[in-house]
Amino acid sequence: MSAAEEILDVVDARDRVVGQATRGEVYARKLRHRCAFVLVRDGQDRIFVHRRTAAKLVYPSHYDMFVGGVLGAGEGYAEAALREAEEELGVRGLPQPTPLFTFLYEGADGQSWWSHVAEVRCVLPVRPQAEEVAWHAFLTEAELVERLAADGPGEWQWVPDGGEAWRRLTAHRAGPESGPGAG
Repeated sequence: MSAAEEILDVVDARDRVVGQATRGEVYARKLRHRCAFVLVRDGQDRIFVHRRTAAKLVYPSHYDMFVGGVLGAGEGYAEAALREAEEELGVRGLPQPTPLFTFLYEGADGQSWWSHVAEVRCVLPVRPQAEEVAWHAFLTEAELVERLAADGPGEWQWVPDGGEAWRRLTAHRAGPESGPGAG
């Protein structure tokens, strides 16, 4: 089965399942669905950053500081976070990612998905999935912030949903004084 044929749950504005559709139909009709985002840190506290392959259905060749992806029909956020992290990193035996928060991502292109953000430490040697990852490195948080500032065509063009998740994660860690809607 191709990625476009995978069956996903379609959800409403409260993250309740209201139907199912293929991934291709979900993207084409801009149906709200669910995704897992996992921030991966290595033993030195560096963050796994990668460039998506040109063959990806959404945001091809863009950079991302999260691994993850869509939830299959009937799949839970925790289950998907671990599955996606192990698949994309090419490892087995990761601890269960720690859930941080969930938010509704609404893109400028009309796409919308519930985004579950989690974090995991990976001390295993990574062998990223070639179908998903064109390039990767572990960057310090300062290096990542510097690269985020270089966002743009020909530079480091970042996935917009990952950028939004990063902004919310930064606010989440800053605490309630960072303002309403922080996480």
